[in-house]
Amino acid sequence: MKIAEQDKLNPTESETLLGIWERSVKATHDFLSPAEVAAIKEYVPQAFAGVEHLIIAKDDAGQAVGFMGINDRKVEMLFIDANQRGRGVGRRLLEFGIQHYGIDELAVNEQNPQARGFYEHMGFTVVKRSPLDDQGNPYPILEMKRKNN
Repeated sequence: MKIAEQDKLNPTESETLLGIWERSVKATHDFLSPAEVAAIKEYVPQAFAGVEHLIIAKDDAGQAVGFMGINDRKVEMLFIDANQRGRGVGRRLLEFGIQHYGIDELAVNEQNPQARGFYEHMGFTVVKRSPLDDQGNPYPILEMKRKNN
């Protein structure tokens, strides 16, 4: 597996990452309706462009299997293709971000217990809970910080 930062996405790469995002969300965000997923999907390409660092994990064949967006020292997004879950891609991305970008903060949907458990396993703890997401929807967000090691 190769993990590297990518500065700009061409349309094909953007579509690939959008597919990863959609498959990941459908596998892990069962609290969202199909209409909500479709509405959010419209904004995801803007989110790719809105992060300082877009990190992409590619398999040995050069196919993208996951990605992470970082601003400052905060993970803004981390999505793994649904067929790659449980294979260490998320761990490798997060470790890369910690090592190269000093990430120590992230937010996760409370209704995504698998992600919360993963981040806790990786050394993050909940420091704050917000009852609404950034768009004002009733999807509680947990802010997490990495313990000093």
